[in-house]
Amino acid sequence: MPMVRIDMTDEWTQASALDAGEVIYETLMDVFNVPENDKFQIINRHPEGTMNVAPNFHGNEYSSKIIIIQIFLNQGRTVELKKQFYRSLMTRLSERVGCRPDDVVINLVEVSKENWSFGNGLAQLAE
Repeated sequence: MPMVRIDMTDEWTQASALDAGEVIYETLMDVFNVPENDKFQIINRHPEGTMNVAPNFHGNEYSSKIIIIQIFLNQGRTVELKKQFYRSLMTRLSERVGCRPDDVVINLVEVSKENWSFGNGLAQLAE
């Protein structure tokens, strides 16, 4: 159900980008109980100067190694669970990929279940 878009500069290696994707996938399974093999990720590494991000916002200071993560997922999780996810993902990315905590920007986009088709023109999750 989640589709993840990861945008980062090409200062990150391809291996680090894929590692970040795995950390995100594991955190989705652990915190949001996403099922195994429910992994759809688009990872973009951008050349220097092509990500237009302010140097700071809401008390965060961003570096050129910022990671912007957008996750499309089914609606219905509580605010507290989302906060737990943000904290857990930031901690894991920091520890396992070496990302600065300030550089982890996460955006959750909630959609209803009928907005997914996993192939064959079917709405597999529609009720």
